[in-house]
Amino acid sequence: MSAVASESLPHIDVDPFSDEMIDEPYAMHQVLREAGPVAYLPRYELFVVPRHAECQAVLSNWETFISSAGVGLANFRHEAPFRPKSILLEADPPDHTVVRTVISRIMSPRNLQRLRELFEREAVIMVDRALDKGRIDGVRDIAEHFPLKVFPDAVGLESEGRENLLLYGDMVFNALGPRNALFERSMEKYKPVSSWVMDHCKREALLPGGLGHLIYEAADKGEVTLEQAAMLVRSFLSAGVDTTIGGIANLLLTLARHPAEYAKLHANPGLARQTFEEGLRYESIVQTIFRTTSRPTEIAGVSIPEDRKVLTLLGSANRDPRKWADPDRFDVERNPVGHLVFGTGIHGCVGQMIARMEGEIVLRTLAQRVKEVRLTGPHRRHLNNSLRAMHSLPLELVAA
Repeated sequence: MSAVASESLPHIDVDPFSDEMIDEPYAMHQVLREAGPVAYLPRYELFVVPRHAECQAVLSNWETFISSAGVGLANFRHEAPFRPKSILLEADPPDHTVVRTVISRIMSPRNLQRLRELFEREAVIMVDRALDKGRIDGVRDIAEHFPLKVFPDAVGLESEGRENLLLYGDMVFNALGPRNALFERSMEKYKPVSSWVMDHCKREALLPGGLGHLIYEAADKGEVTLEQAAMLVRSFLSAGVDTTIGGIANLLLTLARHPAEYAKLHANPGLARQTFEEGLRYESIVQTIFRTTSRPTEIAGVSIPEDRKVLTLLGSANRDPRKWADPDRFDVERNPVGHLVFGTGIHGCVGQMIARMEGEIVLRTLAQRVKEVRLTGPHRRHLNNSLRAMHSLPLELVAA
């Protein structure tokens, strides 16, 4: 414990999981970054890395900073997870390697390309409907509508009951933080929602031809077990919706607040992919993720004992001036290669390819058909321990 008592290790009395910090975290991020490459949060007895270089180093070193003890505040070596562990997110090699290989093949560029035309067609329908309405809720009418339509369609999920995915994702990401009021409220419907999700991860619940059936085909070949196949479908459904919804919602708000930047995108829809990446950097949908030390180690010269939680503060890393020039400026012409929203290394988000394709298609369609995106009232944040999410976003879309 000498590192905790060390005079060189800043002790910062902040709570990253308070409502105030979740709603507006950026002043806290600056305090932590300026305190040093590593700080200690006595409130939770954990180490935090707020700068880009150290976050990247921790996330890239899976042998020292393991995921199998949980990627939230809870340490699964000492307490049980609220649900069965993810065999992708909360596993390390060699177990992780087997299932990741199957998922990587299923999420191949060839398979994703087959989905692009369907996604593009749905985006046109959605944007034209929003233009007909004129005034919309950007969360409900775009950010939620699109991922809840195209991604579960791609997996092979039936249409009824998809709102359960939102409730389930809220639980999963709240569970990565402390057992606070946000977690307790999200868990109120755990049993019926989790039962619905697991029932729809079964082979017989999935429509033929979807990504879900491809996972079960891998089970038929003996590459994974039938139990693992169901858990991999669950990983799709719990990770492939909320992050995309939040990324699109945050970017709609950002574009409405930066009309000159939206004008650049409207003039050049080819900037859609780059704009989505910049939006992810600027307003990181995933704000926090944890690792656990498997052995005594050091980060930037700071000693960290074995079996200690390390919080990588992704939202802070993505605005680190040591990595980005003028990081608090939103710039659609920036090429933000290296942002950490989707993590990095072997545990990089398995659904990031689809999320990026969805974000690009939505933005390109907006840029081609919408001249202006205007705020018509105050937005409301949806508070979550790990996600920078949105509850409502009143917008007016002006046709091109």
